[in-house]
Amino acid sequence: MQIRPAGSQPSARGPAEYFTGTVRVDLLFQAADPGRASGAHVTFEPGARTAWHTHPFGQTLIVTFGRGCVQRWGGPIQEIRPGDAVSFEPGEKHWHGASPTTAMSHIAIQETLNGSPVEWMERVTDEQYGAGTAAE
Repeated sequence: MQIRPAGSQPSARGPAEYFTGTVRVDLLFQAADPGRASGAHVTFEPGARTAWHTHPFGQTLIVTFGRGCVQRWGGPIQEIRPGDAVSFEPGEKHWHGASPTTAMSHIAIQETLNGSPVEWMERVTDEQYGAGTAAE
């Protein structure tokens, strides 16, 4: 058994190469070998979002605060709220983030393959982000 006390790991800023806007990442857990799962509490300020990306074993998001947006490649932007659980399939290209006017936090759970839980791709443009969120 391992207990990780709240606040025992430092917060990190989401790297600018993978995120637009202000994003804070708080690692919750990282499984020891042979485990592959990791989890983080991620907070997006209004308008902040990830770049397009995929996960080798998929990803589950559990929204804990605010109002956010998710989109899979080729699909519409969808709103997410506290209590919502969003699952992306392995290899499914997607992005997620806050709404333009409201911050959003979620717990992200994913698994690692060959040392990485994610493959980062191009940024979500302001036009792509605004296409489904302009009605706020």
